[in-house]
Amino acid sequence: MAVLLPLRFRILHLMSTKDTGVTSAEIMQELGSDYGKEKQFKKKAMEGHLISMRALGLIEVETVNIDDYDIVLPDNRPVVITGSSAPNIIDPKTGEDRRATSSDIANIANLINELDGFDVFSISTLAQDAPKGQISVSRFYPALKNCKKPVRSNTPTIKDLEDVLELGAIIAGGKEAYKERPFINHHYCPVVSPLTMDVDSTDAVIYLTEKGLPVYGTIVPNAGMTSPMTMTGTLVLGNAEFLALSTLIQLIRPGAPMIYAVLSTVADLRTGNYAPGAVETGMLQMAHSQMARFYGVPSGGYIGLTNSQINDAQCGYETGINTTGALLAGSDMFNMGGLLGSLMAFDYSKAVIDNEIALMLKRMKRGMEFSEENLCLDLIHEVGPGGTYLDLKHTQKNMRKMAFYPKVATREMRKKWEASRSTAEERAFEQVNKIFENSVQKTFPAEIDEKIRSNFPGLVKGDMVW
Repeated sequence: MAVLLPLRFRILHLMSTKDTGVTSAEIMQELGSDYGKEKQFKKKAMEGHLISMRALGLIEVETVNIDDYDIVLPDNRPVVITGSSAPNIIDPKTGEDRRATSSDIANIANLINELDGFDVFSISTLAQDAPKGQISVSRFYPALKNCKKPVRSNTPTIKDLEDVLELGAIIAGGKEAYKERPFINHHYCPVVSPLTMDVDSTDAVIYLTEKGLPVYGTIVPNAGMTSPMTMTGTLVLGNAEFLALSTLIQLIRPGAPMIYAVLSTVADLRTGNYAPGAVETGMLQMAHSQMARFYGVPSGGYIGLTNSQINDAQCGYETGINTTGALLAGSDMFNMGGLLGSLMAFDYSKAVIDNEIALMLKRMKRGMEFSEENLCLDLIHEVGPGGTYLDLKHTQKNMRKMAFYPKVATREMRKKWEASRSTAEERAFEQVNKIFENSVQKTFPAEIDEKIRSNFPGLVKGDMVW
């Protein structure tokens, strides 16, 4: 069976792709990238080591948990991941914006576990109630306890990273067992535009790369602030920063899997506000994804974000237009779920709405299955002009697998809708409540939880509170 897939859109001319790659390489050879602490990843380190990613053929990065949740890029594209590390949450009871806690993380983990559109849970918020010295384990513990899907986030220090790896090893049954099947994915923004490498994040990338554990970085230039106020200038700079990070990783562990991940933006210079929901974010993601194909690596990043503070029309069109553009341009990975207000607050209804968008993207990627059977020529002749297909077994057989049926979007006629006058946000929150009504408190086996609490005295409970 052939499959007619959506047309892959090129935002760059083929020669522009090559020119971008050459120009980025020249930037790295001439300027390099500062690393600080008297460590410099500059010109001399780059000479002779600017890896040809295309020649390496690095086309896969594995994200693993138990068998049912294994994910491989780019084969399983689009892989959809929640947005992460927001300081705040929209309280589900009061609707007010407040600081998030470890119980909120437990709740969100449970929700994401039940939403089929999401493949990976990137821990959506911080935890204000984390005990001193347990900032990271207070996030990862409730996340891992309440979600079976792979879990992703970052850590501020090497000590925090070691604690998280220790937590993973306890859950897995030992360090070797964890290394064989790592269920935590580590993510950092190690490059501070322009052309500077953050010491702590870069140290974490080096640490994990040396150990052969999953890690990747996101490149985040902001046009008008930390990169030139042109789309191509920002693309060239961001691409150079990706090459710098890639070269570092390949020098440490040749052949290490890579993801070309970005959140390239254009500043709103009327106010200086950050604008991840702007259409230019989608356009830059499309261009970076084209560069990723040039190098032969999977691509993605924070795409489908919104500047809106509520689930309104702006929120919907910013997420919809940018994720659709990225999918059609060949992006493989989408960090898009659940955040409002320029990544500052998690919202439950937003997560459910984004789940529906994610399922639509996956349906679009699936394309149109082309076969003699699906052409239905005999059926068309049988029904003939003026007939109906509604009562046919063929329709009944194909209705569930051919069409995507939304739960949030309404397709009712107006008179029926007026009985409730419900909004998309209200219908989404009804789904949230249904999920929690049918949820039970998650636990680790007693011996594992006892060992975790012995190693991390005073650790948060990590339980759902709804």
